[in-house]
Amino acid sequence: MATVAVTDATFDAEVKNSDIPVVVDFWAEWCGPCKQIGPALEELSAEMDGKVKIVKVNVDENPNSPAQMGVRGIPALFIFKNGEVVSNLAGARPKAALQGWIEESI
Repeated sequence: MATVAVTDATFDAEVKNSDIPVVVDFWAEWCGPCKQIGPALEELSAEMDGKVKIVKVNVDENPNSPAQMGVRGIPALFIFKNGEVVSNLAGARPKAALQGWIEESI
């Protein structure tokens, strides 16, 4: 499963009401580190399909969700489980570090 683009309007339905844990990537087109982790998140989304859903929120197009989450810098990653944040991470990491963080949190 590829990563899913989420908007302010679909955030609750896709993230908070999900049956499985969700990794939310707050990102922007102009953000270099965001582009760095993008391919790793796509790969992890496919590899962990069914165990976790990975979604991306463009902060320039959807300012409300990141504001509600207190996002101050990007990339900002949050893991939601049963509608609640269980972990968060700021900044780019290698794929193995991202995978380890996700597996520990879910």
